[in-house]
Amino acid sequence: MKKSPIEIFSDWVDDGKDDGMEINHSSAVSVMLNKVLNITNDYSFIDAGCGNGWVVRKVSKNSNCLKAIGIDGSKRMIEKAKSLDTINNYYCNELSTWKPSEKVEIVHSMEVLYYFKNPLIVIKNIYDNWLKENGKFIMGIDFYFENKPTHNWPEKTNVSIMTLLTVKQWEGLFIKAGFKNIETSRSGEKNDWKGTLIIMASKN
Repeated sequence: MKKSPIEIFSDWVDDGKDDGMEINHSSAVSVMLNKVLNITNDYSFIDAGCGNGWVVRKVSKNSNCLKAIGIDGSKRMIEKAKSLDTINNYYCNELSTWKPSEKVEIVHSMEVLYYFKNPLIVIKNIYDNWLKENGKFIMGIDFYFENKPTHNWPEKTNVSIMTLLTVKQWEGLFIKAGFKNIETSRSGEKNDWKGTLIIMASKN
């Protein structure tokens, strides 16, 4: 029987697999952060689907970062994040409905949004309720239609929800949510592997 994404990721904490997320994704995330943190002003930051908090810990060390927040649907992941980091704030909640107490300048999400049946609901919630005017949202995913080696992931990982969309379909969701200045790029392309799809967009 297939498991929900939250069940799978909670199991990963027990198995120590969550540490692999940083190892496997640090290169793409560094590219993403370089794209979005190149603003001189101070900013606040949310990592959507933060896992054990490794991106929050990384970003919070930046002198321009006033506040870094992590949110994840897995209680086990948030417990681990809090055990590793007593400085920043972490919340266990549903990404499609949660609202931060204050809006932020930057929202980041890596390998998260395709675990929703309707990713638009999450993207729209980020646009409406998380971001300040002129704020930026940057998303990275490896599971998308053009990246053929990932097509067997639902069977391989036994996850119940994995939404496979084309690059154009993902861009369309950002447009529907209201985002502007949508930029698409890829990181880590090699042979058949098309790399991490990165989409950055602004609320303005």
